[in-house]
Amino acid sequence: SQLSQALNGLSDRAKEAKEFLVQLRNMVQQIQENSVEFEACLVAQCDALIDALNRRKAQLLARVNKEHEHKLKVVRDQISHCTVKLRQTTGLMEYCLEVIKENDPSGFLQISDALIRRVHLTEDQWGKGTLTPRMTTDFDLSLDNSPLLQSIHQLDFVQMKASPPVPATPILQLEDCCTHNNSATLSWKQPPLSTVPAEGYILELDDGNGGQFREVYVGKETMCTVDGLHFNSTYNARIKAFNKTGVSQYSKTLVLQTSEDTDSEEQTVPFPVPSERLPLRRMSPFSSTLNLQPSFPGRAYFDFRSSPHQLSLHSSLQSLNAPGCNFETQSASYSQLVDIKKLLAVAWFAFDPGSAHSDIIFSNDNLTVTCSSYDDRVVLGKTGFSKGVHYWELTVDRYDNHPDPAFGVARIDVMKDVMLGKDDKAWAMYVDNNRSWFMHNNSHTNRTEGGITKGATIGVLLDFNRKTLTFFINDEQQGPIAFENVEGLFFPAVSLNRNVQVTLRTGLQVPDFYSSRASIA
Repeated sequence: SQLSQALNGLSDRAKEAKEFLVQLRNMVQQIQENSVEFEACLVAQCDALIDALNRRKAQLLARVNKEHEHKLKVVRDQISHCTVKLRQTTGLMEYCLEVIKENDPSGFLQISDALIRRVHLTEDQWGKGTLTPRMTTDFDLSLDNSPLLQSIHQLDFVQMKASPPVPATPILQLEDCCTHNNSATLSWKQPPLSTVPAEGYILELDDGNGGQFREVYVGKETMCTVDGLHFNSTYNARIKAFNKTGVSQYSKTLVLQTSEDTDSEEQTVPFPVPSERLPLRRMSPFSSTLNLQPSFPGRAYFDFRSSPHQLSLHSSLQSLNAPGCNFETQSASYSQLVDIKKLLAVAWFAFDPGSAHSDIIFSNDNLTVTCSSYDDRVVLGKTGFSKGVHYWELTVDRYDNHPDPAFGVARIDVMKDVMLGKDDKAWAMYVDNNRSWFMHNNSHTNRTEGGITKGATIGVLLDFNRKTLTFFINDEQQGPIAFENVEGLFFPAVSLNRNVQVTLRTGLQVPDFYSSRASIA
């Protein structure tokens, strides 16, 4: 009986084994079917990628062909132009030789002066630049295929890999975070005990008015400077980390206050203030004028602990103009007060190579610009403005062949390969050696007599208080107020070609004649 029971148990196991073998054979067939289906899906996905790559290839080839046609057109136009001029020159030379061969001296004397002038004029027309190619033979295009190749190398079946956890929440480095003029610099790091690496970070900033957050930086760096913010505004910033699995929680929100614009500020300080410093240092490129007026008789001595700052004495009025300084006072034991008034603050800035067209050539610490192209190219200032009154000047260092550079203001996304004012992102005055015009969105207005030469100074006055933009040439207003209802964030802007070189002068007070006119109005 025991053997019978054992045989029955073994028989049940044999039956289960047969059923299991049938199941395994069915799995073999199912694996083959699923493999065919999965391979077909994979081929379809790869074919779609190849099709997308071929379409992009066709688009890139079209751009190359367009550049090819443009180069040929420029060269052919120059060939045609030079051929006509050469034919005219050759004809003039042959005519002059025939005249020289004539035996009639009186007839030769009658036309010799006119021929000499004609020959000199023709020679001048073959001046500088005429025999210089207007186009290079090289194609200034380089295909950046590294991101695509990297993505191809990383293409894999994600189901085959265990998903790592998301990175830890980044920590803002408060000691390294600061504002500078209308820019903000933020620094962050991963928590010291974090074991999950972050592939990158996402920095978000609100609009300065408590609005929604927007992404301003995505990348691997742990420090970022955001330019073009509004002056005298409060921004909220936050950061999060990400990897292939997902994103971390947001960091704590950091509140940032940008620099003031041109609002005045009065401070009353006890006098004397032995061995104490008045915190007038500003983390910005602003210059402040300080008027120190003692309210008692006698001479006061101010010890300025900074560099080359100079104290100018005007009778009893003592004033200083400097980009920022700390000072302390030393005097007898007076108990009166000194009123210290910080007057108009003005901005210092240079041209911005990062946003300029590639043909722009910079020098003199980015204060002087010219261009390598015969076509107009745009360059912006480093600092944007949205409040206050701002004035800057540009000196014409070189002016050849009567070009028409343009000066004014623009949005950050203005077109960089056309004259300033051709699109709706710029407000400008373009000027030649005789006259000027105002231009916005390719609309030309207010032709005004009076042009520029080498050494001329162009002034640009952006007044957000009156919402106007005004231009000056050699300290004289050029035409009426150029543009009204000016609002938003604007950057100083210039467009020029290779025939012009200008130098930027900033840190200037608003001209006295404009200030007096504004106060009367």
